[in-house]
Amino acid sequence: MTKFKLWAICFACFTLPALAQNANQSAVLIPAPQKITKTSQQFVLDAQTRIAYGTDENLPIAKMLQSYISGTYGFTLNLVAKAEGKRITLLENTDALYKPESYTLHIDEKQVELKAKGAGLFYAAETLVQLFPEKSDRILLQGLDIEDWPRYSYRGMHLDVGRHFFPISFIKEYIDLLATYKLNTFHWHLTEDQGWRIEIKKYPKLTQVGGYRAQTLVGNYHDRMPQLFDQTPYGGFYTQEEIKEVIAYAQQRFITIIPEIEMPGHSLAALSAYPELACGDNPGPFTAAEKWGVFDDVYCAGKDQTFTFLENVLDEVMTLFPSTYIHIGGDESPKTRWKVCPYCQKRIKNLKLKDEDHLQSYFIQRIEKYLNSKGRQIIGWDEILEGGLAPNATVMSWRGTDGGIAAAKQNHNAIMTPGDYVYFDHAQGKSNQEPLSIGGYTPLEQVYGYNPTPTSLTAAQQARIIGVQANMWTEYMTNPAKVEYMLLPRIYALSEIAWTNPQNKNWTNFVSQAVPEHLAKLDKTAINYRVPNPIGIEDTTLLGDEFTFTLQSPVKGAKIYYTLDGYTPDATTQLYTKPFTVKVLPDGQRVLKTRVIAPSGKQSTVSTTILDNTLPLAASTNPGLLPGLQAYFVPGLFNFTKEIDTLKVNEQAIVPTVALGKYKTMARTFGLVMNGYLQAAEDGVYSFTLTSDDGSSLWIDDKLVVDNDDKHASFAVTGAIRLQKGYHKIQVKYFQYGGSSALKLVMKLPSGLSQEIPQTLYTH
Repeated sequence: MTKFKLWAICFACFTLPALAQNANQSAVLIPAPQKITKTSQQFVLDAQTRIAYGTDENLPIAKMLQSYISGTYGFTLNLVAKAEGKRITLLENTDALYKPESYTLHIDEKQVELKAKGAGLFYAAETLVQLFPEKSDRILLQGLDIEDWPRYSYRGMHLDVGRHFFPISFIKEYIDLLATYKLNTFHWHLTEDQGWRIEIKKYPKLTQVGGYRAQTLVGNYHDRMPQLFDQTPYGGFYTQEEIKEVIAYAQQRFITIIPEIEMPGHSLAALSAYPELACGDNPGPFTAAEKWGVFDDVYCAGKDQTFTFLENVLDEVMTLFPSTYIHIGGDESPKTRWKVCPYCQKRIKNLKLKDEDHLQSYFIQRIEKYLNSKGRQIIGWDEILEGGLAPNATVMSWRGTDGGIAAAKQNHNAIMTPGDYVYFDHAQGKSNQEPLSIGGYTPLEQVYGYNPTPTSLTAAQQARIIGVQANMWTEYMTNPAKVEYMLLPRIYALSEIAWTNPQNKNWTNFVSQAVPEHLAKLDKTAINYRVPNPIGIEDTTLLGDEFTFTLQSPVKGAKIYYTLDGYTPDATTQLYTKPFTVKVLPDGQRVLKTRVIAPSGKQSTVSTTILDNTLPLAASTNPGLLPGLQAYFVPGLFNFTKEIDTLKVNEQAIVPTVALGKYKTMARTFGLVMNGYLQAAEDGVYSFTLTSDDGSSLWIDDKLVVDNDDKHASFAVTGAIRLQKGYHKIQVKYFQYGGSSALKLVMKLPSGLSQEIPQTLYTH
């Protein structure tokens, strides 16, 4: 696949178009700088401009700028050590108080001055390129002063190549994106149950056998039972020479690569090659996993040969990777085999360990001591806290933020990577319109709003939060285009929460100015991305008789199309050109659907807004007054709530509120219907948010208020309705298709207060 090269990474030529000139150029910078002051001066870039690089250390960055300008504007600037007159000057910052990776950028009518050292100078040049206008007769740069530095020292992006393998060419392009947005760490997840991807010369079967699986699961894990497989062998690995090539490539872009070698769990691929490393006598045979999940077979913690093997592997890894950190995983490692393994139990007894959790702690600490002896440090997922944290370990907090908080309180460094905010394998919009994903819902705004430093910590503990990272797990990402779609535009938000101090962030500027500019740039390339929905609209219900919509394209140059007749918008429907007003007849309803189509032809999903002018629903004259709701439990496999047949009820009971409760564990697949009455304390508009995994629906007085149907991961949908004071019939339908489960109903009162509905308001 032909890809563009981002300016900062291509030494030979630059084909990336620069950002368009904007009246407020500073607003289009990603990440937003810490300090910026605009002036009235302007710098005119032309062929007479020279690049003064100062020292030989600055020459590579000077050459990058030269190549970018040549590729964009068609003329080549001369490189000189020093220059007078019109110039772009690269200066080393010799200030004793210099902040690592910081820079200053000054533009006046005579010169552009970049002042920093090392990575800081690279980032200064990155910022400058974002300020360059598109090619025109007169190339102007607005005068300004920028003083900038990163919030966190660790700004990471992860990529899982174990579930699906990606070629070196794409790995480099991935690194390009990280560099462009001032991320400085690439977490390379190299081993998994489904595949071992790094050549280890001492153990050739790791890649010869463990690098391949016989077949791969088709569709989502929970789509069908029995599961379907593609019957196609799959695999691949990176040679050590390829690894060296990527490391050198990253170093030129001031990116550190941290390798991850999973242990003790997620090790089926390794065990398929060397089964003797598993628990018990003569274990195996094993095969690289063909589906996703957590598997009981892990490295044996009781055999010394396990540690000999891992130390030998790590020796070769350390020879390749110069990073101080080595990631050793430590997550999702069942103790099932350890509990019955004579070797593991002997180890527990001999070391007087409390249990298998403490055996895992021993495992991690033993590996840490070895790596420490080689001058390296370990990072592990937050499970390494269980049984006691290794003395010098850094914790990656992925199961929420508690792991990072606990590590900081124990005076350990922590990197925040919680699933609810920075798992980029989660969906970016309403899941039934998005490409197949593992589930979850992490839209751009949610990423942007995340603050990695918990306010509950003391100042000293907060200093232990050294950074943030987003993770890209690839169970359902079979090709680079899918990875790009899941990455973009969310990497923009990650960039800003990692670099920019909270007080200098501005969501409105970010989403309405910066993101549209940067996506327009991407749209001119072969790289894939998700087209957001129009700015100014959302999937919800609006109540009233007249509505005016002012929309903005999320991609500069893209067009917005809409319908009001319930049909799906496309290029043949109404084109948005200016604000429009929609009137709704008394006791009537209209449906507004919108879609964005970019110049490249890429399209957004369809956004649906219900415009409702129905009369308030009258209160019931004969409500039930017994507490709780009637619940009907129906075992079976359902695709939609309408399929639930209450004539096939397995159990009928009274429940206090809308929740899964005991039903969560009663069957793998089932339907659930809850009937009763809801008390409205006053006349007015009530909003309801129904969250479920899988599908659900909310009916009030036999009217559909929230439609959250279809198979999906945990997802919230909001609807609204006018109610008179009193009791109203309520029905909630839910089905569980498999996997995770969730059901929650939140009500927003006419007063504006939002709450989970108290049990006292439900009757039957």
